[in-house]
Amino acid sequence: MGLTTRIVIGMVTGIALGLLFNTLSMSGFPGAGVNEAINVYLTEGLFDIVGQIFIASLKLMVVPLVLVSLISGACALSEGSRIGPLAGKTILLYMITTAIAITLALCLALVFQPGVGVNEAAAQATAVFQPKQPPPLSEVLVNIFPTNPVAAMAEGNMLQIIVFALLMGYAISRCGEPGQRIAAFFNDLNSVVLRMVGVLMVFAPYGVFALLAKTFADLGLAGLVQLGKYFLVVLGALLLHALGVYSLILKLLSGLNPLELLKKMRSTMVFAFSTASSAATIPVTLSTVEKRLGVDNKVAAFTIPLGATINMDGTAIMQGVATVFIAQFFGVEIGLIGYLTVILTATLASIGTAGVPGVGLIMLGMVLQQVGLPLEGIAIVIGVDRLLDMVRTAVNITGDSVVSSVVAKSEGALDEEIFYDANYDSVGIGDSKNTIGAH
Repeated sequence: MGLTTRIVIGMVTGIALGLLFNTLSMSGFPGAGVNEAINVYLTEGLFDIVGQIFIASLKLMVVPLVLVSLISGACALSEGSRIGPLAGKTILLYMITTAIAITLALCLALVFQPGVGVNEAAAQATAVFQPKQPPPLSEVLVNIFPTNPVAAMAEGNMLQIIVFALLMGYAISRCGEPGQRIAAFFNDLNSVVLRMVGVLMVFAPYGVFALLAKTFADLGLAGLVQLGKYFLVVLGALLLHALGVYSLILKLLSGLNPLELLKKMRSTMVFAFSTASSAATIPVTLSTVEKRLGVDNKVAAFTIPLGATINMDGTAIMQGVATVFIAQFFGVEIGLIGYLTVILTATLASIGTAGVPGVGLIMLGMVLQQVGLPLEGIAIVIGVDRLLDMVRTAVNITGDSVVSSVVAKSEGALDEEIFYDANYDSVGIGDSKNTIGAH
């Protein structure tokens, strides 16, 4: 059985078991003692422990993988002076897809009007949320540049790590023979780190199962009833963007087959869905894009970490629908200028607030402030945000792979033979019917 199949089985059984436990808990069957034991020993015990260990293992790989891969890629890029054009195309594409995402979300929200008819009881039933004040944009932009690269790595600040790695890679490529020795070391180290990712993938189905079982045992589906219309509009926009917009962009800008990309990214999407973290999924996304989609490391090592940090199409969609929802709930008319402001603010904020914790809600707070809506409106939608966060993370990493493929094709750094080859495992660790070490 291939890795992808085992991951999908882990996802389906995890969701089913989690919903079963949630239903038993809500109904009181088979008894309070049994349900308490399930909660203590399974949901909050075994499943939580396995899931947290799995996420910690993935996060363990993020900083060394991003640093080493990006230095290796920057060394190769610097030799041909391609860093500037590559960075320009990547950032431009990420901003364009984000602008399209929030425009699509606003249009769907205005058509279906999810905030009309939501009563006060539904709003009061949601969690109490105290929004944080977003930092000044000038402070955020200054913080992109590291003062201490070791501290940036310790804190997992991706933008600062990217800046440091690009600078170091450029310097290595300009140091002649000493630089060549250092570059060879990082290339070898990159192979070792990718092999470590492959080792972790053996345990992926169990981690996915545990994470989803605990999540759905805690959340269930009851919370969707109160905010069902909002949930469905956001979900519909996310699916339309992932399957429609990305496919169109890939086909028009590169001529590649979108179905091939979606098929090869499916297990990575499951990873992103289960972890709800683009950063934790970086090792899997990077390996998949390189080994299955045929994107050269010198491109993927730049586009994937950067995309996981600034490409927030899924978050932009949530912001668009949430803004309209909150405006309709409070009876505030934003107007055309207001909606254009939302598009501009969310697109720029996707880069400006990339390194800030709780980035999605902070970005939403910035958008609401710009159009004069109360920040208390965030508390209304936060009740179903966890499930939507899982979906939009899967959308985000799909967008990263699309942009990586388009940029690689334009740079002549995409191997189409690999892109269309079906005989690679989901994270490039062997043939689809074999295990680690097959190639």
